[in-house]
Amino acid sequence: MRATIKDIAAKANISYSTVSRALNNKYGVNPRTREKVLRIADEINYLPNAIARGLVSKQTNTIGLVIPDIRNPFFPEVASGIGESAAENGYNVFLCDSNWSKDREEQYIKLLAERRVDGLIVAPIGDSIDGLKTIIEGMLPVVYVSRAPVNTNHSYVAIDNVRGGFLATKHLIENGYEPIGFIGATEDSVTSNERYMGYQRAFEQYSIPIDNKFIRNGDFKQKSGYDIMQKMIKDGTSPRALFAVNDLFALGAIQAIKDAGLRVPGDIAVVGFDDIPVASLQEVQLTTILQPKFQMGRIAFEMLLEAIESGKKDHSGKNGRKVILEPELIVRKSSR
Repeated sequence: MRATIKDIAAKANISYSTVSRALNNKYGVNPRTREKVLRIADEINYLPNAIARGLVSKQTNTIGLVIPDIRNPFFPEVASGIGESAAENGYNVFLCDSNWSKDREEQYIKLLAERRVDGLIVAPIGDSIDGLKTIIEGMLPVVYVSRAPVNTNHSYVAIDNVRGGFLATKHLIENGYEPIGFIGATEDSVTSNERYMGYQRAFEQYSIPIDNKFIRNGDFKQKSGYDIMQKMIKDGTSPRALFAVNDLFALGAIQAIKDAGLRVPGDIAVVGFDDIPVASLQEVQLTTILQPKFQMGRIAFEMLLEAIESGKKDHSGKNGRKVILEPELIVRKSSR
């Protein structure tokens, strides 16, 4: 059974209120009494009830972080930046993985709100957050990271996806690859749609028509990239080069190309997006668009902390800040 303040009071033979003041370092407690209380608390493994304490102080020094896929190396790096900044400022982070499930995303956000977190950082799954508005708006500060729902007023930090998609496609065009395919995600993805816009702009700049038979959609996972590329090869519709909207897609595609006895980039060149750690491995050497993931996480927490410390009662997000980071093309062997 969990030890309580009452257990400490009984063991120390002092009042409940004196124990509470001692544990919270309040005035009016004899130093010897405080030392005795702390010693007994340690002996019986007393742990304070952060939620109950937060109801009194109106602050729990905790935040919630909801991400769509902990297995995608992009998100742990973002979470690391958030976690480090949080620790530096005396905050703890509750991390939740929705696994690309909107229902689970909503459940986690409800749970975190019930746990009285001081704020939320969310990497949303899709364009719309209609199901989350009644949970989020007016209740607690929120910052979106990596992507932001359409028409949100909340603060967010993201990469310039259109610019990144343009740089990736422009690189392939200028290196003489034709035709150039595209693997994106579902229509409900702001991220994929914006990177496809960059792909389109590069084609427009060079007056090259887009052939839709080289456009495919998946679910952001490595297996999806593998399955799509494998099918294109079998159908005889594989392009000479491929831009994938994340590195997991790209890695899956590369494996399918190699399993078919083809060469990268000799037969099919591949460019990804994110620059996850595995992209730079000697046996991979994936050309990709770098996102400053750790920095993105730090900025997200700093924005959230600013909102928390402002003490605003209105958390509708009307005064949210928008931070768009610049992408960088990292050229490696998969496209040269």
